[in-house]
Amino acid sequence: MIMVEGLIGKKIGMSQRFDDDGNVVPVTLIKAGPCTVIQTKTREKDGYTAVQLGFVEDKGAKRPGKAQVGHFKKSGVPVVRKLQEVGCTEPAEFKEGDQVLVDIFEVGETIHVVGTSKGKGFAGVVKRHHFAGGDAAHGSMFHRAPGSIGASSYPSRVVKGMRMGGHMGDERVTVRNLKVVETDKDNNLLVVKGAVPGARGGYLLIRKGTFSARSAK
Repeated sequence: MIMVEGLIGKKIGMSQRFDDDGNVVPVTLIKAGPCTVIQTKTREKDGYTAVQLGFVEDKGAKRPGKAQVGHFKKSGVPVVRKLQEVGCTEPAEFKEGDQVLVDIFEVGETIHVVGTSKGKGFAGVVKRHHFAGGDAAHGSMFHRAPGSIGASSYPSRVVKGMRMGGHMGDERVTVRNLKVVETDKDNNLLVVKGAVPGARGGYLLIRKGTFSARSAK
């Protein structure tokens, strides 16, 4: 059985559905595909099996370079803004220009969604690392400060990995074991239970929960 590990998508936003018992179920709507095969990777030539997918949108990449144009020429599609390699059991069965659609997922299937979380800018330790902080009483000089960050005599430095204030968010996040609630092949729509990382309009990698590295060997 030929299986592609995943698909590129774009977050539309959140909504809700009702289950058979009338309970409200929070869901996320994702524009999943269409994706075009731009390049194939085989074990004999590249050492691993995968397909390179391009996320087809109404607007392509602005002012693409000659190298980009040449790379996309074989697939017969304009230069897209988002490329992603995904695992595939039989990449030789695909050729440049083939499309991978949302119907690779089934209702009730478990998936993993990878995205970039919302950027929060600079944040202190209370917001960033959930420190409790000190007393809020009058006279206290310790409210939202981090406290001691190291010893004086030894090792006389701040050890790596110390939790401190800094840039929060805007990092790769994977939400695992989300359930597919609905698929719409005509509109390239995927509805999953729960929330996915990132803001509306952000790119996502939707991966099958059943796919493993062994199946690609």
